[in-house]
Amino acid sequence: MIHHISLAKPLGTRIDARDPLRVASVLAKILNGKAYKFLVSNSYSYIVIPFDDYGTHVVVFKEGNVLSPSTDADPVKVIQATPTNLVAIHAAVSVPTSQQQIEQIGQQEGWRVLTRKQGDARFSLVEFWVENRILFEFLPPEFTPQYLEVMKLESIERPTSCSIEPITV
Repeated sequence: MIHHISLAKPLGTRIDARDPLRVASVLAKILNGKAYKFLVSNSYSYIVIPFDDYGTHVVVFKEGNVLSPSTDADPVKVIQATPTNLVAIHAAVSVPTSQQQIEQIGQQEGWRVLTRKQGDARFSLVEFWVENRILFEFLPPEFTPQYLEVMKLESIERPTSCSIEPITV
């Protein structure tokens, strides 16, 4: 289950990758799912589906491909933009894979992986840097309860809890 995605611009559950097939294959291992060619023509995109009860999926586009609104009644289109080395996006995702399996997969790919334990962070997580540029915070089964507890309203609004301040909209 995807718990949060932090975005600099609206991307939903889409990321771009230098090697989208490789990234989709790795994410499929961690999410215990399958990767498929995505149904957007000529976009070199893949969709990873873990077939959970929530309809979770991640679409992996080729680096630089972005979604663009159409100028008329046509649906969204994929266009090529200037790729960036690092991105202002990260996602926290509960996965069925163990901490050790996630670390091993990251090491096999040559990607940065760092396990942060509660105390060092607000909750335990595995920082997993896809292509050493896109951050996923993976929560193996043993880490998910901590995250869910920390994200409760009473935990967030506790005075010494964190640096999140409510705003009036």
